[in-house]
Amino acid sequence: MKKLYIKSIFLFLGLTLSYSCSDYLDKENDTELTLDNVFSSKTKTEQWLAGCYSMIPDPLWGYQRDLGWEVLGDDMTPSERWRNYGWEMIPIALGSWSTNTNWGPGYWASLPQKIRECNILMENVRAMPEQKFTEEDVKLIIGEARFLRAYYYSLLINTYGPVPFKPEEITPVNYNLSDLLVGQTPYDEIVSWVDKELDDVSKILPTSYADGRKYGRATSIMCKAVRARMLLFAASPLVNGNSEYSSHVDKEGKHLFSTTYDANKWKVAADASKDLIQTAEAAGHKLYIELNANGGIDPFMSCQNLFFKDASKGNTEVLFARPDSNYREYDQHSAPRGSGGFGGYGVTQSLVDAFFTANGLPISESGSGYVENGFSSEDGYWSNGATKWKEVKNEGQVTLAGTYNMYCNREPRFYLAVNFNGQWYSKDSRKLEFFNGKKDNNNTHDAPQNGYLSRKKTDPSRDPINNYFTPRSGIVYRLGEVYLNYAEALNESNPGDADILVYLNKIRERAGVRTYTTGSTSPTSIHIDLGDQANVRKLIHMERRVELCTEGIRYDDLRRWKEAENVLNTDFYGMNFYGQNATDFYKRTAYQKRVYRKSFYWFPIHLSEIVKNPNLVQAPFW
Repeated sequence: MKKLYIKSIFLFLGLTLSYSCSDYLDKENDTELTLDNVFSSKTKTEQWLAGCYSMIPDPLWGYQRDLGWEVLGDDMTPSERWRNYGWEMIPIALGSWSTNTNWGPGYWASLPQKIRECNILMENVRAMPEQKFTEEDVKLIIGEARFLRAYYYSLLINTYGPVPFKPEEITPVNYNLSDLLVGQTPYDEIVSWVDKELDDVSKILPTSYADGRKYGRATSIMCKAVRARMLLFAASPLVNGNSEYSSHVDKEGKHLFSTTYDANKWKVAADASKDLIQTAEAAGHKLYIELNANGGIDPFMSCQNLFFKDASKGNTEVLFARPDSNYREYDQHSAPRGSGGFGGYGVTQSLVDAFFTANGLPISESGSGYVENGFSSEDGYWSNGATKWKEVKNEGQVTLAGTYNMYCNREPRFYLAVNFNGQWYSKDSRKLEFFNGKKDNNNTHDAPQNGYLSRKKTDPSRDPINNYFTPRSGIVYRLGEVYLNYAEALNESNPGDADILVYLNKIRERAGVRTYTTGSTSPTSIHIDLGDQANVRKLIHMERRVELCTEGIRYDDLRRWKEAENVLNTDFYGMNFYGQNATDFYKRTAYQKRVYRKSFYWFPIHLSEIVKNPNLVQAPFW
């Protein structure tokens, strides 16, 4: 019988090791659970598996406060004064970041621990016919553990780049310290392993489960989704031929990033996204769409309810969900203070500006119809088709008379993502009041610091005063992202391919804006030259910014495109928080100075780990 006790099995792989192992080797009494105890019980085995799942990021709240991916990007802007309430990502976003900075999720320590737990599960799980736990159950659980192990490595390299890599090793209790002091494995080698592992596991796991209680458990679709996103990152400028990393080598002089550009990586990424699309669609996945009374696509209801309906309610766009997301905190922090919310979680002016106008053009383009200043003289309605959406006073109404013109005549996704001053707040049947001293701005940390609150993914029926919030899952991957991933990778690997517009237009059609065409511009389409790779790249980037905003993707996009050091190293703008009237409030005002250095592309290895392990090298430019 294995005398490895539960207290011992969480020993970390060596990445955060202590020089003393006495705590792990202390003798426990005979009542302590052993591995044999755990894996002789179906219930305890399933509990162990549940623990292996526990590090999947929370896309509703984790991307905001804990992981901070949205705080680090340029879509979301939490009240800066929330840093006094434990929002440790705020000072990091402002440039207060060093190799001594602590980061709550601690991937460097926590993910290898979960990987080790997955390996222990795979080594010890066994069939228990008397408990109705079959060989088929064992096969699936091993597949789930392999998926999680590969997924966690994808998160590690996304965060730190090259990391120590021993994917199948279970550190013994009687380890030798020297065996744990390993350096990093090159980035591309880990990508190759994760790629193959996910591809292999996708042949084992089902595309879905008939048992609704297994919603969120690993599937072949999830394998392909993680693989496709990772390969898109691996093909991008940050890690594909980045000459700035030419001197980033391990202790033996081996390059940790490839500094030679490989155009084939874009083809590999395109093929992975296409494979995912084909597999997902064959399994019944499709963009979430609701129809209006005329039988056409209702862009408002489609783009809003995508985030509120699970598969059991007909939403097959979701490819990877986390069922236990913290929807309450997200809804409460983005709800206006005058309606019981914390009222300080907003969006940036640059995101406001990124949305297209109602005719599908950027606000900077002639013919867009965009007007920056002044106020509307009448109510505004969605003019490009019927909708059941009634979040102002009447169906299809998007603005009230007297709305600042900047917010008028915009596309549907704008009204679903941004809460602005003077907007109708249907839950309380009132206008939002963001002037300083008014209902939703009491001049404290619980007010939008730049005049906007986040709306996307927030529950329209939430009621913070009465503590009511609609339960829902968080979306980790969805088909809409994959369409844009495919279009981008295809434009880089095979410019001019007709599929680029096919999948770009699927997103725009659902959103209710004019699609692109290689023919003549018309009331329903916009002419583009598909052979102009640079311009098509720009269009894809703009579409990603709008369609995927506030979903935890923007920061990685800026990183992999090598644009973060320019886009994030600047003043951030909004309306004037201190304005007490329209004249003073409606001014583009710099409310925050952001700092982003070249080193920030990767999280640093904490200094304590560098001290412990002389074989590690610090992330580039730290």
